[in-house]
Amino acid sequence: MVSAEYVLTLSCPDRPGIVAAVSGLLAEHGCNILESQQYGDRDTGRFFMRVQFETADGIGDDELRGAFAALVPELAIDWRLNDIRVRPRVLIMVSKGGHCLNDLLYRQRSGLLDIDIAAVVSNHPVLRPLAQSYGIDYHHLPVAPGGKAAQEAEVLALVQHYQTDLVVLARYMQILSDDLCAKLQGKVINIHHSFLPSFKGARPYHQAHARGVKLIGATAHYVTPDLDEGPIIEQEVARVDHTQGPAELMAVGRDMECLALARAVRWHSEHRVLMNGDKTVVFR
Repeated sequence: MVSAEYVLTLSCPDRPGIVAAVSGLLAEHGCNILESQQYGDRDTGRFFMRVQFETADGIGDDELRGAFAALVPELAIDWRLNDIRVRPRVLIMVSKGGHCLNDLLYRQRSGLLDIDIAAVVSNHPVLRPLAQSYGIDYHHLPVAPGGKAAQEAEVLALVQHYQTDLVVLARYMQILSDDLCAKLQGKVINIHHSFLPSFKGARPYHQAHARGVKLIGATAHYVTPDLDEGPIIEQEVARVDHTQGPAELMAVGRDMECLALARAVRWHSEHRVLMNGDKTVVFR
């Protein structure tokens, strides 16, 4: 009888026998592997693995965690075990542009994103009706001159209050402080309205138009203190031509932002994204 379903993710120095050790441990505990992916990065010498499995009746969470912890001395693994019945709790931050927020709310309600959206935080009040139409709490936290630290303290308090697993910057047009980035390391995803690393900063579509680009894009990445330099999770691109002005590029860009952000949130919530230094390994 099946008891529960888990996802194990791990990384460690690459060496022979890692897959055998993990699969053997699961077999010893009566677990059935449903999906397994692995990747060895020759550049960094690191090995990455994601295993989704179901347990036999009577096998508890503590027993599994104890078994995997026993592998640490031998393989030096950095591992996480997640019960897929536990839906990640997400806090969305937004400013005035509502297209990404609306897309995430719709996908969650439609069952396309297996997450719980706990609340929406904004430095503007304009999107309150949208969030409330979905029954989601909305917190208006303006950023007063010289008041950024106080506003971020309120944001962090809400993250803790809602027991948030992930913060999504869905076109939140404020730069997070180094302190907040450090406190939420690996737990904040941003959508950047540009095909990074090109055209960072303000008015990227105007920059792209001025350069006569033939491709534009959007980038979903983890947030770090280095502005728009965090590990990239997903990118979406579209071909454009000389007949399209900045307004048309922005319209195309909004659709790409929604797609790239939704994929990044889904892959993160399904524990498919592993950190590999300044980049990511994404098991799709």
